Amino acid sequence: MIEIVPSDSRGAANHGWLDSRFSFSFADYYDPDRMGFGPLRVINEDRIEAGTGFGTHPHRDMEIVTYIIDGELEHKDSMGNGSVIRAGEMQRMTAGTGVMHSEINSSERQTHLLQIWILPERTGLEPGYEQKLFERDSKLNRWCLLGSRDGSDGSLTVHQDVRVLASIIEADQSLDYSFEPDRIGYLQVVRGELLLNDEAIAAGDGVQISATGQIRLKALEESEVLLFDMA
Repeated sequence: MIEIVPSDSRGAANHGWLDSRFSFSFADYYDPDRMGFGPLRVINEDRIEAGTGFGTHPHRDMEIVTYIIDGELEHKDSMGNGSVIRAGEMQRMTAGTGVMHSEINSSERQTHLLQIWILPERTGLEPGYEQKLFERDSKLNRWCLLGSRDGSDGSLTVHQDVRVLASIIEADQSLDYSFEPDRIGYLQVVRGELLLNDEAIAAGDGVQISATGQIRLKALEESEVLLFDMA
């Protein structure tokens, strides 16, 4: 079964400094039919204006993944990490028993990102942090493994039975993905326009995938997607 979640059906909030779209219930946006999908709990598409951001705040018992689409974000946390995450990079923070962090756009232009929350395989994990650049060539017209339970193939370690993959598909190129039995998937279109098994999808759209052996993506223009393969 394939269910498309149109971009314009997402929750929304615009605070001036922050413009957000919520694929699942978050903050003041509540939809009992959109509380997550499998262990995937949050996909927020955020645009953060220059010189603004999220001040120091707490998290616990969540795998927090940040994928920078454009611009950069300065990260600081109570584990002693301090870094700048730039376009093409992904960050994984295990909140576990508790962590404080801040995320500030200290640049001179808007930052565009996806913030993703994944429920961990168990509570009370030791807090942790990873960050890595995934070059364009590693994603071009193929699947690149960004995150996995065992950190295989140079991916970041996500403490859940999930594989996070990305691809940049050039116009008129096609890419397939096969799911093993009893696996589900969620596809997030980062940018572009594609056909998914002959159904049109575009930037901001999400797709819930279950009981489907294989999907085929054909890019109508250069497009970027994230795919979550989950138990």
